[in-house]
Amino acid sequence: MRNEVGDVPLKRCAPGQTKIGWIGTGVMGRSMCQHLIAAGYPVTVFNRTRQKAESLLVAGATWADSPHDVAIASDVVFAIVGLPSDVRDVFLGSSGILAGTRPGNIVVDMTTSQPALALEIFSTAAKRQVHSIDAPVSGGDIGAKNGTLSIMIGGAAEPVSALQPCWEAMGKTIVHQGGPGCGQHTKVVNQVLVAAGMIGVCESLLYAYRSGLDLTKVLLSVSSGAAGSWALANLGPRIVDNNFAPGFVVEHFIKDLGIAVAESKRLELTLPGLELAQRLYADVQRQGWGLDGTQALQKTLSSMAGVDWEQR
Repeated sequence: MRNEVGDVPLKRCAPGQTKIGWIGTGVMGRSMCQHLIAAGYPVTVFNRTRQKAESLLVAGATWADSPHDVAIASDVVFAIVGLPSDVRDVFLGSSGILAGTRPGNIVVDMTTSQPALALEIFSTAAKRQVHSIDAPVSGGDIGAKNGTLSIMIGGAAEPVSALQPCWEAMGKTIVHQGGPGCGQHTKVVNQVLVAAGMIGVCESLLYAYRSGLDLTKVLLSVSSGAAGSWALANLGPRIVDNNFAPGFVVEHFIKDLGIAVAESKRLELTLPGLELAQRLYADVQRQGWGLDGTQALQKTLSSMAGVDWEQR
């Protein structure tokens, strides 16, 4: 699928020249936007809770009262919000981004959302001669803070290339996966891997505890071998330290797993590991830990084994 935007010229984005809009200043979005400000882009920002954008305003961003107003002030608008319903409202609503765009603008959804919604936004944007890109990310709060995110991009080649300096300000692994929706499909692959990996990390540490091992020494041994992973290296120490603060909240991960399960069923796939993770994380939320980080799975699995992990 190609972008039917016509002959509206596209310029490569440049600090001091390209006006950036940013919507969503949560755990990851705030740091991602900060990198663009630090790179020299003029930024207009909106968030449902203004207080969460204050650090960006102090850093030089300009406040807008709605996604529509952000778009009016911008050449390129990025958004990273919560649920697909939020994405729909932010991009397609009466006060949304597309209502304020001009021909030749670029809009980018960095939320983990539904591939079909990415296609809908792409189609609606094209009718306005606007370029639409889906570009979900992986790397959590650490990757966002360090500017080392993996960015999975779907959309037409020309606008994706035009944004290369912005991608490089926020991420380290930047891959154009294909046409519209391909970024979201790739993020589903990522979350299937994350789901299985988190179960392994939590179960392995529970086994290490029950067998009387020193958990810190265990991590030292296994993190650099064949069992090593981003989750083990970054979330394993947090689990050992009873640090369940969110780098990525359980509630949003449950949303991601729901998208992954729905997409797998649409493709007539049975993915039992994914479905197990979905059930386990539903238990995490039922036990009141939905606003904790994904590593809170440790508390649920430990409870199933009769272990109070935080009081061990």
